[in-house]
Amino acid sequence: MGECLTKIVISAINFRDGGPLSILQDLIGYLSNEMKDRYEIVLLVHSESLVPLDQRRFFDIIEFPDSVNSYSKRLYYEYYYFRKLSLKLKPHLWLSLHDMSPNVVSDIRVVYCHNPSPFYDVGLKEFFLDFRFFLFCKLYHFIYRINLKKNDYVIVQQEWLRGRFCKSYGLESDVVVVAYPEVESPTTAVKNNSDDCFSFFYPSFPRVFKNFEIVCEAVEIIEVENDFHDFKVLLTIDGTENFYSKSIFKKYSHLECINFIGRISRQDVFKIYETSHCLLFPSKLETWGLPITEAKRHGLPIIASDLPYAHETVGNYTKVDFFLPNNARDLANKMLRAIHSAEFPGNKAILPSKPFASGWSSLLKVILEE
Repeated sequence: MGECLTKIVISAINFRDGGPLSILQDLIGYLSNEMKDRYEIVLLVHSESLVPLDQRRFFDIIEFPDSVNSYSKRLYYEYYYFRKLSLKLKPHLWLSLHDMSPNVVSDIRVVYCHNPSPFYDVGLKEFFLDFRFFLFCKLYHFIYRINLKKNDYVIVQQEWLRGRFCKSYGLESDVVVVAYPEVESPTTAVKNNSDDCFSFFYPSFPRVFKNFEIVCEAVEIIEVENDFHDFKVLLTIDGTENFYSKSIFKKYSHLECINFIGRISRQDVFKIYETSHCLLFPSKLETWGLPITEAKRHGLPIIASDLPYAHETVGNYTKVDFFLPNNARDLANKMLRAIHSAEFPGNKAILPSKPFASGWSSLLKVILEE
């Protein structure tokens, strides 16, 4: 690393898997390809194994192996140790990729906020089915507040989140950057067999806000009230994942048209996209909604919750319909319309106001003020 290069610190000490890790690895790929010659880049991670082997030489990597297993350790790093580290490193930009705004000294301070749980209307159902999520909804209000206004920019993934951050935390709209993620997935034409019964697919991990029960209630309406069974719904749960999925399986496993297939690999998800007829996405809370984007890439029709995140994620698309996320009868009617080849009303994109970025290239230009 050259001594004269401007220094950037990327902090991601709490990332292990899922969407946040994908964001980190996308950023690592962009930095190693496009910015390694102009900046000295320091990565703070719990393990260097998160960085692809062929890209590690482009970064100074500092490991914090105990950060993912101890919340007290993470608080120590974010609010105490990182200040000393920042005084030592003297970065131009400190980008915290995981919700917390650390005590640091830097020319530019930025936090990327992934977790929308403070804006979820949590109640007794969540208290009993997923107490950890219930606590997150309550605690993240306070976590976000700490040092939030000390950032030069706060990054969120959608316009509705910008509105909530501005309203809840008193931020100016020009400080909150809406950054659409770049989603990589195979572009494949749908290969449906006309002899197969109509199949719906909902790939998601069972969290209480994922709203699996509304799908099951809609299927029950179709089976019992309409006496119609010539379709199937594939759900990527089987009752063994957590208390919430166990309650869903126990209550609805008698339904003939639901296949509880359990967790599957990303490769198998894409295979099912190719043979499914329609994506269901009833989730009540998302920062983006990755399966919606993936289904679009495969040309699948989509039935999604009639919520701001879903409309923004769908963007311009003709084969989409929206249902009231607490109304099983509305979903059942939309599913029957899809089965019987009714036209979808579609959706039109409304781009966020500035500051807005799509992909890491335009986002870094905004926050580095280039």
